[in-house]
Amino acid sequence: DAHRAALERGRPVAGRRPALPQQRRGPRLIPTHKDDPPPPAGQGGHPSSGEVVLAFDFGSRRIGVAVGQTMTGSATAIGALPTRNGAPDWPAVDTCIAQWAPTRLLVGLPYNMDGSDTSTTATCRAFGAKLARRTGLPVDYVDERLTSNAAYDELRSERRSGTRARRIRPEDIDANAARLILLTWMGTP
Repeated sequence: DAHRAALERGRPVAGRRPALPQQRRGPRLIPTHKDDPPPPAGQGGHPSSGEVVLAFDFGSRRIGVAVGQTMTGSATAIGALPTRNGAPDWPAVDTCIAQWAPTRLLVGLPYNMDGSDTSTTATCRAFGAKLARRTGLPVDYVDERLTSNAAYDELRSERRSGTRARRIRPEDIDANAARLILLTWMGTP
């Protein structure tokens, strides 16, 4: 897919360029104090007007990415970043963040249905903590229970209705799961 390839190479995706610096409102980066604890899962900052937000669905094979705009309440799946041996490809993550210039980052935290941590919850928290250290941006954690299932169901419905022409790939599911994480954080159904 051209979008994923462009994202991995660090090139802007056609038709999906971030606003020019003179078009942005407010500071590009919001520094946080290194000793500030991350907000509790699902109780992070509330969306403020005009904020660009990137959401990540961290996985051992891929990291789904979505971008959203709080003013419009919109969220778009933009692709999946590679991982290498279960570790994020940090240059690709950095390129993605530089391309979209968000003011806030979201990381989905997987929980069991009873609310207990899964085997990957700690890894996702570590990914979020490292994102915060590397970027200086606030990172909010969002409960992502069943987002991958819901993402697959949405894509399958699109495929059946004919609005989606190509087959569903794992990268599509991860990116759509990140979009659902972002919509959950914005409080949009």
